[in-house]
Amino acid sequence: MHLKKDLLQKIHNIIATAKDRAVRSVDTERVLMYWHIGHVIFEEEQQGKDRAGYGEFLIKSLAETLEPQYGSGFSIRQLELCRQFYRTFPIANALRSQFSWTHYRTLIRIDNQDKREFYIAESAKNNWTARQLERQVNSQLFERLLISNDVHAVLAVAREEKLPNEPTEIIKDPMVLEFLGLKRESAYYEKDIENAIITHLQDFILELGNGFAFIARQKRIHLEGDEFFIDLVFFNRLLQCFVIIEIKTTKLTHQDIGQLQMYVNYYDRYEKQDFENSTIGILLCADKNDAVVRITLPANNKNIIASKYQLYLPTEQQLIDEVMKEIEKLDNEKSDDNL
Repeated sequence: MHLKKDLLQKIHNIIATAKDRAVRSVDTERVLMYWHIGHVIFEEEQQGKDRAGYGEFLIKSLAETLEPQYGSGFSIRQLELCRQFYRTFPIANALRSQFSWTHYRTLIRIDNQDKREFYIAESAKNNWTARQLERQVNSQLFERLLISNDVHAVLAVAREEKLPNEPTEIIKDPMVLEFLGLKRESAYYEKDIENAIITHLQDFILELGNGFAFIARQKRIHLEGDEFFIDLVFFNRLLQCFVIIEIKTTKLTHQDIGQLQMYVNYYDRYEKQDFENSTIGILLCADKNDAVVRITLPANNKNIIASKYQLYLPTEQQLIDEVMKEIEKLDNEKSDDNL
């Protein structure tokens, strides 16, 4: 007599759910434990704030007493994190139950309050794991979105106070694709990048941003006997439109822009429903000339975006350089308009 597969699956699901709840419960208690320890340390420090070096003495003394008994979770560094945790999140009721201690360890290292609020909102909304949160912080997601937007717009979208109106509010430039595992010194064909993206599709969608769903790869279209193949097609439920991605492993040319514009026009005329918004095209390229992009496209263009890809995590200085280049580009555009 054989057990039914659906019965076994139901029991497996119950066990998995129970284990998940147990882990979450342990994580929640650990977070609260560290918060309360941080609170006690902070309050004691305030009582002895007139004594030079009292805080350092207090942490060291506590670690010497607690670590031998309870392990490395009560080292000097860990107790310092507890204190910093309380100072960063002084209201216990504001702590989020879906965040583990590993989430909070990443968040308390962020000094800028706007930046920290952005990652809190995005983590909660998208149910990021601690590893996904750390990756987004290390990839400078907040700074990359600021290149094309202001702080208030970025935070409003993250907090779901408003839906994105422009593609640039959720589409980054540059895009960071370190998860593909491709060496930046090597030369690749477009097919190599595309295959790696499909293999790591979940990570790629995380990098794309909120609301993306995969539709097709190498989408074939016919135009009076001629065949063309679109690299990747997505749909974004927030922008309510198709998003076409073309991959270029060389510096972007005006011919590439024209090709993508043709694909966008095709989707607008033959695939888009009346209730959907105009199709967006993204040229994912190894390098680009912003002036060529600007001159090739109409002045009121909002549907074609050229985004560089990087096969490695950017440094903070690289992001600063990108921001300065963007500011300089905007200043030049204003100067041209005034001529």
